[in-house]
Amino acid sequence: MSTLDVGTYSPREKGVVGLLGALAALLLVAVLTGFLAPAYLLYLIGLSAMYMLLSMGLNVQWGYGGMINFSVAAFFGLGAYGTALLTASGSPISGGVSPVIALFGGLGLAAVLAVIIGYPTLKLRDDYLAIASLGLAEVVRIFILNESQWTAGSAGLTGIPLFFSDWPVLGDLTYPYVFNVGGTPVFNMSQSVVTSLLNVVLVTVIVAAVYLFLRRIHQSPWGRVLRTIRTDEDLAETLGKNTFAFKMQAFVIGSLIMALAGVFYSHLVLFVSPQDLQPITTFYVWVAVILGGTGSDRGAMLGGFTIVAIQQGTRFLTDTGALPIGAAPLRLMLVGLLIIFIVRLRPEGILPPERELIWPDSMGGGRDE
Repeated sequence: MSTLDVGTYSPREKGVVGLLGALAALLLVAVLTGFLAPAYLLYLIGLSAMYMLLSMGLNVQWGYGGMINFSVAAFFGLGAYGTALLTASGSPISGGVSPVIALFGGLGLAAVLAVIIGYPTLKLRDDYLAIASLGLAEVVRIFILNESQWTAGSAGLTGIPLFFSDWPVLGDLTYPYVFNVGGTPVFNMSQSVVTSLLNVVLVTVIVAAVYLFLRRIHQSPWGRVLRTIRTDEDLAETLGKNTFAFKMQAFVIGSLIMALAGVFYSHLVLFVSPQDLQPITTFYVWVAVILGGTGSDRGAMLGGFTIVAIQQGTRFLTDTGALPIGAAPLRLMLVGLLIIFIVRLRPEGILPPERELIWPDSMGGGRDE
């Protein structure tokens, strides 16, 4: 059995682990003292995992194959709306479909669009590909905003069920309301915590499965070809590789992971609207990938977590007049400062991908006899 010696971890990796451990201890103290509600903490963990999925999806496209994709929000929205339109009670076209089945509907919608859009655009030069993908994101957002007979328009979709709503036992455990004697629904905090906990378990399994899958293919010959394409596409073609086919595969895989994040988001928040497809979502995901280390799935996960930490950690800043700028612009400024800090001091990112490209047996772990 292959093992890794703890001593082989770099000081940077140990520092990241230590920082995350300290943050986890701080959050635990906040929950125990009542400063932070357990259900809200679990919600934040789920939101962080959603950004991790988005970042890993973009990392497949940009980090592996060098494809500039500014339509992250589009594929995220397709996954969210694909499952919402099939399951929501307020859906204008369907509703009532099991979330498990609707999951494949959202992924299928994203896959079809990825193939349709990828075929003409992946042949473009990098700057033209960036423009085309940005245009795609806006086309999807405006279509959802204006075609209310299909998407409910600016009102958004309500009545989205929890992912486990039709499961035996789990469906009852996750329903967040109980009924009093008069039949009035009353919010039940304990069941809300159970709901949030099951959501965290679900997304943890999804993130772990995606990470292990991407790690495997990153180390495979397929991943090596993509890294060659990213470095020198002409060289890859000279070696007899069909670079377009490899780029198309990476584009579709990345888009499916983004759509998977959208599917989870819709069942986490239970409401989706065109506002969720704003370009700022794509911007945050790009920041996460660059911050963590382009080409590194561990870095993408760390970057996604950091973005949520900045977004939610500054919620306590309100427009009281004590600050020279508003709270919302301050959050954006913090993200901008973070980008400048990373680019200046760690241009390769916090967790660059070198370690991920080495098989465990070659890192001093050897084999257990």
